[in-house]
Amino acid sequence: MAPPTRPASRFLAPAQVAELLSIGVDEVIALLHEGRLRGAQLGSPPRWRVEESCLDGYLAEESEIARRMALWRQSQVASFPEVWGTSSAHRS
Repeated sequence: MAPPTRPASRFLAPAQVAELLSIGVDEVIALLHEGRLRGAQLGSPPRWRVEESCLDGYLAEESEIARRMALWRQSQVASFPEVWGTSSAHRS
């Protein structure tokens, strides 16, 4: 029996990423330069490409940041375990 094959990586152009995120292409390029979105310059001449899995990771990270910020804004009514987790370092 042949080993299972992994699906081929899909690389997206900045314009495709911009369309998916509903932002401008310059904002995608800025995210790449800031290192907030992982990508690589491929080809000759080099052009930015973003692997689809890197975009998924970026979206997951941004969602987590948004979730934490929402909890922080609600900190007057939220319990500390919801904000900080259940680590023993934060217990009194």
